[in-house]
Amino acid sequence: MVDSNIFEELQHFAGFDWAKDHHDVIVLDTQGRIVADFRMAHTAAEWSQWREKIKQWPGLGVVIETNQGAAVEQLLESCVKVYPVSPARAKRYRERQNSSGTKTDRLDAWAMADALRLDGRQWRPLGIQDPIIVELRLLCRDEVALIEERTALINQLQQALQEYYPTALESFDDWTAPSAWAFVEAFPNAEFLLKAGKRRWEKFLHLHKLYRPQTYEKRLECFARAGQWHVSAPVARAKQRLALARVKQLQLLEKQLEEYRRQIEALFQRHDDSGIFGSLPGAGPKLAPRLLSEIGSDRSLYQEPDSLQCIPSRRNPAKVAS
Repeated sequence: MVDSNIFEELQHFAGFDWAKDHHDVIVLDTQGRIVADFRMAHTAAEWSQWREKIKQWPGLGVVIETNQGAAVEQLLESCVKVYPVSPARAKRYRERQNSSGTKTDRLDAWAMADALRLDGRQWRPLGIQDPIIVELRLLCRDEVALIEERTALINQLQQALQEYYPTALESFDDWTAPSAWAFVEAFPNAEFLLKAGKRRWEKFLHLHKLYRPQTYEKRLECFARAGQWHVSAPVARAKQRLALARVKQLQLLEKQLEEYRRQIEALFQRHDDSGIFGSLPGAGPKLAPRLLSEIGSDRSLYQEPDSLQCIPSRRNPAKVAS
């Protein structure tokens, strides 16, 4: 249950519209009057000034459109009550105050401050955070960002192959598999593939554990037809260079992803709730840590099932490719 006594202690309400290099802040009193309106740079000096400024606004609660990151860390260290909101909720507060839908940083800050003043009795401020959860959440979110980067590189690789080497695309279905990238590296163009010959093709397929009855002969036949495609030499040279560059990037990125997975798994196993999340139906070794990192270990946050839908996360961990 939300402790309403915490809200009763609030005498000032701040909306904190954060950005990478600066933040817009509006502070209201209990009557909704603006007592401060300023922009601060995201620097150590400005945060030091922030800690001095807030002394004139006792009982300060701050609303911010995220629940993690450098700005949140600084706010928590300044000993104010921090109330994270999701982007969807922040948008509703803005629209409630301005039906035109106009978006400005200052308007966002004011709308969030006023929402806390009017509706904040049932809101829950951030408490002391579990250090394992904090690190696990950051690792999982960064892993997802790297996976999205890998997807972009794969799309660029496939586009390059489509322009000069369609045989490679026809030969492999899963381009997230390092074996597909290794094929482009080993046989970078159709001419090289044909000169290599069947014995080298077979050696490659066995080396990469690609010998399967349903695909083996089909791949060999596809390799043998590589000469049927006619691509001009300038296009082939240029796009081969791009394809090999993307392969190198993908191989390096995959090594980093493997290291992330090892770190995430080790951290996940250290947490007391790893057994619970690991036993959830459908939650495998990749999804379970993401679920724990986003949901956290404070069960009091979720009084009802619908509470889980209000987690202010930018990503749904269940919808991210592995």
